[in-house]
Amino acid sequence: MVLDAEIKAQLTQYLQLLENDVLFKVSAGEDDTSKKMVEFLNEIKEMSSKLSIEHTELPRKPSFSINRPGEDTGIVFAGIPLGHEFTSFVLALLQVSGRPPKIDEKLAEQIKGLSGQYHFETYVSLSCHNCPDVVQALNIMSVLNPGISHTMIDGAVFKEEVEQKDVLAVPAVYLNGESFSNGRQTLEDILAKLGSGPDASELSNKKPYDVLVVGGGPAGASAAIYAARKGIRTGIVAERFGGQVNDTLSIENFISVKRTEGPKLAVNLEEHVKDYNVDVIKSLSAKRLEKKDLIELELENGAVLKSKTVILATGARWRNVGVPGEEEFKNKGVAYCPHCDGPLFEGKHVAVIGGGNSGVEAAIDLAGICKHVTVLEFLEDLKADSVLQERLYSLPNVTVIKNAQTSKITGTDKVNGISYIDRATGEEHHIELQGVFVQIGLVPNTDWLDDKIERNRFGEIIVDERGATSLPGVFAAGDCTNSPYKQIIISMGSGATAALGAFDYLIRNQ
Repeated sequence: MVLDAEIKAQLTQYLQLLENDVLFKVSAGEDDTSKKMVEFLNEIKEMSSKLSIEHTELPRKPSFSINRPGEDTGIVFAGIPLGHEFTSFVLALLQVSGRPPKIDEKLAEQIKGLSGQYHFETYVSLSCHNCPDVVQALNIMSVLNPGISHTMIDGAVFKEEVEQKDVLAVPAVYLNGESFSNGRQTLEDILAKLGSGPDASELSNKKPYDVLVVGGGPAGASAAIYAARKGIRTGIVAERFGGQVNDTLSIENFISVKRTEGPKLAVNLEEHVKDYNVDVIKSLSAKRLEKKDLIELELENGAVLKSKTVILATGARWRNVGVPGEEEFKNKGVAYCPHCDGPLFEGKHVAVIGGGNSGVEAAIDLAGICKHVTVLEFLEDLKADSVLQERLYSLPNVTVIKNAQTSKITGTDKVNGISYIDRATGEEHHIELQGVFVQIGLVPNTDWLDDKIERNRFGEIIVDERGATSLPGVFAAGDCTNSPYKQIIISMGSGATAALGAFDYLIRNQ
């Protein structure tokens, strides 16, 4: 048995939602993974009379496609879609059977309107919590447009392909055999990259908002909901809902919820916002903010939105080390998410830069996959919690180097080493390795703002007790502000505060 009893019970309920018959076309060899894949599909076939299996030849073994009888949809899974990709498999089943994808009608029309042939391939690791978003988006596109096909490829099964293409970060998407993108993307992101994004003039013609929220993380979502509940015209510009939450695997300090995962919380944030009368603009980032009669927000595509008040909730991003080689080798050995990209470094030597909680947790995770892990900490002592340090030092394949200043990351077409300076002696040392994971904290997404809004030396927006900034009518919340604690629950509270502050401002100034 491949599926345990609990998963089977859940799957039984989903299979009752199948609209029409679905055919698995299976391409399998004599290897263990092929046998396990066939067993996996046979188990599922026995759970519904609407499912059937046919053996065929596909470009990869083991792999299988999900089709309507007599019609190929172009959806292929190369490998066994377990782990985080099990949901992608279930959704593909339902959508191929005829159940409509849960996307906006305008998006569906954009997909159907694409002309030409688009053959997508996505390399994933089953432990990657970012990969399903991309896999599910491309599967939806395949269902809706006969000119689009998509194959999910488990990098752990097809290691030769991964090595040949130097795939060192997932999800890695190829279009018609050429590299298309790396990292998490939404359906809107993919369409924009294909030249089918939101129309700038259409956005610019929107009537002014009472409150316009910039950012779709916990602070932004909270602000949008609190504003909408006041019955005022509310909009939100969200490059991606969830923000940094999407990169958090486990959340255990969100009060009243014992445990959840970041991507799941991100989905819940978006669904909650959409329950209210909020004008949602996705997959676009802000470029310029200017106060005139109204506050104008220019987006990266040139559109200009107007509002009486604005709430900045742009969050933060991974901090770069800022050494030679980091930018050159991003996705070529330099990575920022051990959960996503760790499996690609199985049996290899990697370094983790950073000795805080995130760095030490990353090193512990990677030690179970990699041949050896070297932790480089700038200070004389690790900053991680003592329980994490105890676990780290108990691992036989981990080396901790403290008082080490990273000086450069080396390589040719991909990473082959890292150099650091011993801060006590001034001597430079070099370590030969294949991967570097950067875990040194966050930097606020405020570099697009000019000096009209006061920020501190870290780039954080300075706010008062109502979330107001130095620019009248502009408020801010969450990790982009000078709040001393960067926590999900605190960001949500500050988003609510900023929305109430904006509402109070409207009452007193309109």
